[in-house]
Amino acid sequence: MPKNVTAKKVNVCLTFDFDAISVWIGNFHASSPSAISRGEFGVVGARRLLDMLREWKIPSTWFVPGHTADTYPEAVAQIAAAGHEIGHHGYRHERLGSPEDEIRDFDMAIASLKRVTGQTPVGYRSPAAGLTPRTLELLVSHGMLYDSSMMGDDFTPYYCRVGDQAPKDSAFIFGRPTEVVELPFTWGLDDFIAFEHVWTRNGINPGNASPSRIYEIWAGDFDYLYDRLGEGTYILTLHPQCIGRGHRLLMLERLVEHIQSRNGVTFKTMRDVAGEFRRSCPPGNPARA
Repeated sequence: MPKNVTAKKVNVCLTFDFDAISVWIGNFHASSPSAISRGEFGVVGARRLLDMLREWKIPSTWFVPGHTADTYPEAVAQIAAAGHEIGHHGYRHERLGSPEDEIRDFDMAIASLKRVTGQTPVGYRSPAAGLTPRTLELLVSHGMLYDSSMMGDDFTPYYCRVGDQAPKDSAFIFGRPTEVVELPFTWGLDDFIAFEHVWTRNGINPGNASPSRIYEIWAGDFDYLYDRLGEGTYILTLHPQCIGRGHRLLMLERLVEHIQSRNGVTFKTMRDVAGEFRRSCPPGNPARA
């Protein structure tokens, strides 16, 4: 049954993973100019999105690999100058095997983002949702405010844990909560798998979904949050090289207009949502740990 909620309090976060070339040379190990050019289109999409965000007067969060900041410093600096949050998204958008490589990649990304924007990121999203136990430890040791890589909830933030164990002969063992806020991610509210046609060693992601079908999914999740729960945070994960195509931008515009038509909805950066959650529900509160 619908929850009886009179006053709505819904946060909406538009987030953009500005992978550009890094996802193709990192995750997909591509050397083809054709594949790499797909990443170049990300800069075209980013410009279009910045124009739309300015017209809408909406703040947003951009998760930027260090490689993107080094390759397109002017574009990344422009995003920061427009008042949008810049988050950590690894250096080369790849999964790393050794602890030493992961630490080096993590620190390189911070250095690149700080050099280009003058700011140290407080939020993190792992490339391809590939968070590792070591990554969580790095988030804690670097004093990061939040992560957005896990799927333990949909519209409610919670605190990340370290030290989870999965023994083969007993129940899962939950580790200790940290002070790092988790702002949940889901593939269902991500544009890449829906729209990008990609061949990999493991198969084919067909992509090229109809925007109307994806609108139904994305609007449906928002409507459930708004109508049935009445309070929470709705997070979209978008990629400029993907959502930046004309017909998809028209769909995004339609969705934003739908969201803006509702009372009690506020567009916020992830940094602001995480900070508000930490103040309203401090670490150690068993209700949200």
